[in-house]
Amino acid sequence: MSSWWPRTSDFEARSSVVDAAVNVRCMDRALCGDVAPLRLLSFNIQVGIKTSKYRQYVTRGWKHVLPNVSRTDNLRRIADVVADYDVVALQEIDRGSLRSGFINQVEYLADRAQFPYWYAQRNRDLGPFAQHGNGLLSRIAPNGLEDHKLPGVIPGRGAIVLRIPYAGADVVVVLLHLSLGEHSRRQQLDYVRELIRGEHYVVVMGDMNSRITQLLFDSPLQDTDLRPVADVQPTYPAWRPSAALDHVLVTPDLVVNDYAVLDCHLSDHLPIAVTLTLAA
Repeated sequence: MSSWWPRTSDFEARSSVVDAAVNVRCMDRALCGDVAPLRLLSFNIQVGIKTSKYRQYVTRGWKHVLPNVSRTDNLRRIADVVADYDVVALQEIDRGSLRSGFINQVEYLADRAQFPYWYAQRNRDLGPFAQHGNGLLSRIAPNGLEDHKLPGVIPGRGAIVLRIPYAGADVVVVLLHLSLGEHSRRQQLDYVRELIRGEHYVVVMGDMNSRITQLLFDSPLQDTDLRPVADVQPTYPAWRPSAALDHVLVTPDLVVNDYAVLDCHLSDHLPIAVTLTLAA
């Protein structure tokens, strides 16, 4: 696969062209890109940990370090949720370490939910103890795939940039997880803005750790034509949602036919789902 954007030295230093892994057992589930509408999901899965109360961040904090049977059971339930979609953006995955039982969680979900294409991005490498990152699941063969290390005060955030054929056009999907700190988030959004410059069909989705007003009116994205889905709903914390931190933003040439925050208590975030078509 070849790169499709002109690169500055900064982009060259932070990006690499990669290939999606192919799950040959699921090729009968592959789509040609003419499916309508396009079904997308974004889900911060908290490395497979279900959280139901704030105090569980402390009482169940050991699950971020050590393996446990409940995590595997929870991953099976997550696989059932993601199986209904064409492209899935995953945040807070483990690529295979002690805490996940040395299971690549993206590969596991791709296999169980029957996705023919997948990619696991590693953003924090803590050796055998944690392999933290983002993930992609797709039923449509990518025309291009890039792994980007986002800038920030503390390294460890990334974006996956996917180009897929859809309804006769190429749609660029940016899957990301932004930092908690505002300064780093602004750096990261400035980077994303340059990534999508000049593209007509763009989807930016993931855990942005930002309210929608910040993204649209007080960030580098205000210089783009990205817009949110209507009636943005809270996604965090999953047990009592009060903050909309997970978002899907699209350019005007894409039409949002449906948007939903799923009532799915398998993480500390709720997943968000959208269906899209091209504007007439």
